[in-house]
Amino acid sequence: MPYLWIVYGIYFIIKLYIKRFKLEYLRKKMNKEETDLYIANEVRGLAKSLVKATGSRVNVVGAENIPEGSCVFVGNHQGNFDILVMLGYLNKSMGFIAKKELEKLPGVNYWMKQIHCVFMDREDSRDSVRSILEGIENLKNGYSMAIYPEGTRSQGSHMLEFKKGAMKLATKAGVPIVPVTINGTYKIFEIHKGKKTKAADVDVIISKPIYTKELSKEEQNNLSEYVKSIIEENLKSLK
Repeated sequence: MPYLWIVYGIYFIIKLYIKRFKLEYLRKKMNKEETDLYIANEVRGLAKSLVKATGSRVNVVGAENIPEGSCVFVGNHQGNFDILVMLGYLNKSMGFIAKKELEKLPGVNYWMKQIHCVFMDREDSRDSVRSILEGIENLKNGYSMAIYPEGTRSQGSHMLEFKKGAMKLATKAGVPIVPVTINGTYKIFEIHKGKKTKAADVDVIISKPIYTKELSKEEQNNLSEYVKSIIEENLKSLK
C-alpha cells in the first residue's frame, strides 16, 4: 500500500504541473470570472480524486446553507483529508489559512495560491496579523476563506480549543461565518499512524450562516464559543 501511494503521489504531482501549464495557456484567453471558475472546477476535481482514491464516501448535509457571496467557513479539524473534503465536496471555491510549510510543497503550492490560500507562520505573531489582513482583503474581493480555529488536527472525533482570533477574519470583513462539521476524516489516515490510508465514511454538516454584521459587540466576543458549540452539537448527533 505505501508503495502504491508513492507511485500515485508522483503521478499526481506530474498531473498538477500539466494542469498548471494548461491553465497558464488558457488564462490568456479568459477573463477574470472565467479564470476563477476554471480554477475552482480544476481544484474541486483534483481534491475529489484524492478522496475517492482512498475509497472513502462523503455525505454532505446542509449544502443549501452556503450563502451567496464571500464567507468564512469555520470547521473542526480531525485530519489532513479535511481540506480535500471541503475543497471537493462543498460547492463553493475557497482559500485556506494554511501553515507556512505548505507553501513549499511542489505543485501543490501553485494551486493553493490560485485559490487565494494565505500562508501563516504560527510562531510569528506579526506574520499572523499579516495573514489575517490578507485573508480579509481576499474576502472583500469576493473570495471565500476557510479556517480551522483549533490550529492543528485533533486526530480523533473530539475537538480541541478554538483560538478566538480566528473569528476576526469574518468580523473585520463583515462577511457571514458558515460552521462546518466534519466527522470521519481521521479514520482515513491519522488513525493508522500515517502508515497507510483506508476507506472511511465521512459526514459533513453545513450549518446555517451567522451574519456577523448583525451581531452585537458581546455576541462578537463570544463568537468563538458559539461556533464551537454548534459544531460540537453536530458531532454528537453523528455518533
